[in-house]
Amino acid sequence: MNAASEAVHDFEVAGDSGEVGERLDLLVSRHCELSRTQAATLIATGQVTVNGKAEKASYRSEAGDRLHVVIPPPPGRDIIPENIPLDIVYEDEYLLVVDKAAGMVVHPAPGNWTGTLVNALIGRGEPLADGGSEERAGLVHRLDKDTSGLLIVAKTDVAHRSLSAALAARKVTRRYVALCWGHLSTDNITVEKPIGRDPRDRTKMTIVPDGRMSRTDFVRLGRFDSTDLLRAHLHSGRTHQIRVHLTSIGHPVVGDDTYGGGGGRRLVELPGKRHFLHAAWLRFRHPITGATVDLRSPLPADLRQSLSVVSLMPELATHQDPLDVFGFYKTDEVLPGHQPDDHDEALD
Repeated sequence: MNAASEAVHDFEVAGDSGEVGERLDLLVSRHCELSRTQAATLIATGQVTVNGKAEKASYRSEAGDRLHVVIPPPPGRDIIPENIPLDIVYEDEYLLVVDKAAGMVVHPAPGNWTGTLVNALIGRGEPLADGGSEERAGLVHRLDKDTSGLLIVAKTDVAHRSLSAALAARKVTRRYVALCWGHLSTDNITVEKPIGRDPRDRTKMTIVPDGRMSRTDFVRLGRFDSTDLLRAHLHSGRTHQIRVHLTSIGHPVVGDDTYGGGGGRRLVELPGKRHFLHAAWLRFRHPITGATVDLRSPLPADLRQSLSVVSLMPELATHQDPLDVFGFYKTDEVLPGHQPDDHDEALD
């Protein structure tokens, strides 16, 4: 695997952006999603230039300033191959799709160098796409630690480039099932708000004016006493997107301790450190053959149990896939970017 490469950020201070007169360390911190201390360190070590010149952290920006920021890769660390069982629901010579269990971190990082999905993938001994670094080998997208469900892994660099491009062009259909607190104002709602790092807590995301625009479509599938069962369709893939968008409209994901949904866990019989969010449906064109890959992940046992409690339908606890009961897979949408034909029927 190749070592992680440096990250480079270039941006300009617009005269009407409200950034004129702002300290350099604050500018770098926000644009590069770093803490202020990290930004100041980059400035002090010569990794930041303004109009081609090094400046101090206290430098006040002017309209038209062009900033160039180089973020060196973290110190190298060998990723240990581990023999960890994985639930692989699709595999060929170009890619595989894993049904990730809740509680598994996707890639190694400080505090989680072992026991991750990448450790398990490398431990299988199969080739993986570069992914930009050994820590992210093969990964096309990610899932939060406590979110379960389907995740694509590329084995070849060609497949990785093709799948990443398809994801960016919204040609990969990803639908999640979520249980949220309270009731939406309507059965169908779209949340389109910019997401970025929370300036008060860099481990969290939040809605910020200068964040990256993000869109999620929600459809209510079930309305219960204190919760709604939702199908969420991602049009972008920001960190914690579904969780942040639901919190922003006052309906956090049930069990989400980070974004205000952790209270009342016992009422819905949800295990500790688990939120009710599952990547249940994945559909995309195969990067090499062009064939439609359509995969579904039934609701895990812990979420089936919780759903059976909130819905007052105890039979759901042992149902093969309760999502069928609520019409999760019924939609008239076509795979994004494609027209239905004899080999690619519209989603039904």
